Amino acid sequence: MTTQTSTSAPAGKTGFQLPKWAGSFGFQIIAALIVGLGLGLLAKYTGSTKASPNALGATLQTIGSSYVSLLQTAVVPLIFTAVVSSISNLRAVSNAARLAWNTLLWFAITALISVLIGIGLGVFLQPGANTGITGQGEAPSKVGSWWAFLTGLFPKNFLGLGASTTVTEGVATTSVSFNVLQILVIAVAVGIAALKVGKAAEPFLNLNASALAVIQKVLWWIIRIAPIGTVGLIGNAVAIYGWDTIGSLGKFTFAIYVGLALVLFVVYPVLVRTHGLSVKQYFSGVWPAVQLAFVSRSSVGTLPLTQRVTERSLGVPRGYASFAVPLGATTKMDGCAAIYPAISAIFVAQFFGIQLDFTQYLLIALVSVLGSAATAGTTGAVVMLTLTLSTLGLPLAGVGLLLAIDPILDMGRTAVNVAGQALVPTIVAKRQGILDESLYNAPRTGDPFSDDVDNTVDNTVDDAADVAPSAVAPAASPEGRELADAKA
Repeated sequence: MTTQTSTSAPAGKTGFQLPKWAGSFGFQIIAALIVGLGLGLLAKYTGSTKASPNALGATLQTIGSSYVSLLQTAVVPLIFTAVVSSISNLRAVSNAARLAWNTLLWFAITALISVLIGIGLGVFLQPGANTGITGQGEAPSKVGSWWAFLTGLFPKNFLGLGASTTVTEGVATTSVSFNVLQILVIAVAVGIAALKVGKAAEPFLNLNASALAVIQKVLWWIIRIAPIGTVGLIGNAVAIYGWDTIGSLGKFTFAIYVGLALVLFVVYPVLVRTHGLSVKQYFSGVWPAVQLAFVSRSSVGTLPLTQRVTERSLGVPRGYASFAVPLGATTKMDGCAAIYPAISAIFVAQFFGIQLDFTQYLLIALVSVLGSAATAGTTGAVVMLTLTLSTLGLPLAGVGLLLAIDPILDMGRTAVNVAGQALVPTIVAKRQGILDESLYNAPRTGDPFSDDVDNTVDNTVDDAADVAPSAVAPAASPEGRELADAKA
């Protein structure tokens, strides 16, 4: 009787229903990109500017900035809890030291390949020659240097908290910010200490795992509304920048995106295929995270989705993925720390008529491989560029020439960053023989939330007679899965 009731109710539902593909996350992001592009063009051609936006422009700006603020709010607790949890999870992974070493090695290898592509494109395309730009730009307010990078590793307080005050027309404004690199150092120290303490640290690690599960749940809610944020972010970018801003920097923009495309669609597929894996399955698995990274411009903000697709689509064991993906989100930046600073440094040198020698090209490669952590998972590519220019002795004023189009470039850079952050754990897992290839090669649904449907207690009770007992077990519930993900 129960079976007849449960099967006849869905059959009785009539009316219009969207196709399955229309409900996928990827389709929603693409649709949001198109809508945002249209609204942005409408705002631009109805007179909206950055200094004086009209109603539509202001709405798009508010939606986009609000969504980015939501992502950034969760960055600090996410990094701390995720890194502490990832270090503690290494206890359950055999050959943890070998996995960690191979992860860092492949971070460096892919960064070196990317920076060599950037240098080659810069020399071949000559993006800084004959630009037609007048003026020399202004030096950026935030400048990177090796000394600042090294001293920045030492936290000034437990929260990695800093404050800056600016005075405008006699009014002082103080803003508070978190140093992501310092938070990473604190989290690593706490995680290692917890491992050394042993059994006495179990309550702390359990609390950290529970906190991580809660933070990830909140971030899932934020990620689910990414299509709304996409409309605002893309619309605002089009309304403010459009094609006019690219203007004389079109050649430079072209060089950056050619470099990013070569890394994403040539280098990564070659590495995947070289290790005996399907290129199609890699892209279909990682693509939801790449899309979110493109619109959010934050590797750390995309971290929960990157880790999910790495584990559940690419087949990387959870214990290892929970270490490698958070580490990659803060230090693995092929777009921001390899392609971009290489081409940009060559652009600045060509613009100011400075001839680079072989030693300086080697320095560009060295800075890109060793200095990736300076980007610290946020929109810090400008800091990485100033670090590169300072090392080469090039004018920092050249950075000011590129700031106008930085948001346009940052979308592509972050997408490549995230694709690489999922690629390296997959390659290392394959080489170490721990990759779940049956999961890697499984059919894709196109929806990273397909196994994360919230079921109420009432629905579970009503349908208990019609499903297998294991389907209503606590470990299979969304809450149980989130806690299991955190504890690994």
